[in-house]
Formats: sequence, C-alpha cells, structure tokens
Amino acid sequence: MSPAGLVDTHAHMMDAAFDADRAEVFRRAREAGVNAFILVGYDLASSRAAVDLARDRPDAWAAVGIHPNSAAEAFQADFEAIATLARAPEVVAIGETGLDNYRTYTSPQRQRESFEWHLRLAEEMDLPVIVHNRQADSDALNVMRSSHARGILHCFGSTDTGYLERMLDGGYFVSFAGPLTFKNASCTRAMAARVPRDRLLVETDCPYLAPEPHRGRRNEPAFVRDTAQCLAGVIGLPIEELAETLWANTLRVFPVIERAMLV
Repeated sequence: MSPAGLVDTHAHMMDAAFDADRAEVFRRAREAGVNAFILVGYDLASSRAAVDLARDRPDAWAAVGIHPNSAAEAFQADFEAIATLARAPEVVAIGETGLDNYRTYTSPQRQRESFEWHLRLAEEMDLPVIVHNRQADSDALNVMRSSHARGILHCFGSTDTGYLERMLDGGYFVSFAGPLTFKNASCTRAMAARVPRDRLLVETDCPYLAPEPHRGRRNEPAFVRDTAQCLAGVIGLPIEELAETLWANTLRVFPVIERAMLV
C-alpha cells in the first residue's frame, strides 16, 4: 500500500450495489488517490462480508457492528458473533453503532442497549467506535459520557456546537461525508470549520450520499476526493496538505493500520 493519500473512512463496498463492478470501483478510487478504505458493517452479514473483503485487499480494513436501525432484528447470537468477529486481524473498529431518532425501525430503548453494548465491546477490544447519530445529539451524549470508548462521529451533520465541543473534549474524531458539499449545507460547513485539523476525517458512506457534482448517483470511494476538496476550501488548506493531515489522523484513530504497515 502506498503511504499517504486519501482515506475513505466509511465505505460499504460489500453492499450489493457494487456486485457488478466492485473491482472497477476500487480501481477508480486508487486512480483518484484514495489509498485506503475502512469497510463498515451494519449487521452480522455485512460485517462478515466486510472482513472477508478486507482480507482480500492490502489497502482495506473492516469495522464490525450492528446499526441502530438493524438492532431490532438482531438476536443475542448476532451480538455474540460480532464480538467474536471483532477479534479478526482485519478489524480496526467497532460499528457502526449509535442512535437514530429519524427512523423508527428500532425502539429507543433497544437502540440504547445496542449502543451501550458496542461501546463496552470497543473498550474491551481497545478499538475505536464508529458512531451513527441522526437527530439524537443529547441522547447520544448521555450514552457516550459514561463510556471510555473513543472513535469517530460518522457522517457528521449536527448543528449543535455544544455537542461538537463535548465530543471533541472526549477525544472523538469528526468525519464528513458528501452532504458537506451540498448547496444547502452551510451549517455543516460552519461546523467543519470549528473542528481542529488533527481531528478531521472524510468518508463516502457509499453507496449512499454522493457529494456534488455526483449527487443523486450511486456513491463510490473515488468521490471522497470531492468531499476532501470541499473541506480543504472550508478550512483554507491546499488539498495536498489536507490529504497529508487526513492520512496522519487516520493512523491516529486506527493505530492497527500503522502497526500493519510496519510489518
């Protein structure tokens, strides 16, 4: 794997949306300067697929977990299997997990129980946690304040500066996805400007949330460059300098990757 370059810190490349051209999508990403990928599971099946795909690629690693919208359908055996899977050498994070007050697929109580379980697993494994938070700032903060786990606020979209500051004080990194580039996302860009440079990350959340000028299409890791370019403009850095910063941040939040590079 080439040192430095952009990193897609949240991609669902094992999704069926890529079954027809997965290799080509990875090729386009590498041509766009994306040199590493974090493949993020959202239930047991996708977590297993993320680990399997990461095992086949020296530039990819996996995160395993059960999304809050999938928690209602998950059995205890699924959580136990995630805990076992987390010990695979390809796994660098727990998640995605968190709280979602926008969808109603899973009751708030079940979401909280699942979130707390993932945070405990992250602490036990000494791995970062990837946090999904949709319209749940105060609820998420109430759960995370009792945990020593640290990690990434995925696809950050909150407009609550107090929440952002509390999470930064707690050691979290903040990852921005395609919505940062949307014309109506001035509030998100203002929040990005408040994040210290050494806490910034970028992602696609592909196949969802394609950035401008690809909005409405299937998202893919190559498009993380568009989000990074937008972020560079927001914070006033050349894209090349930002890419170096993002790479260094990636190694800090996922130290397993740096150790693997030294082997």
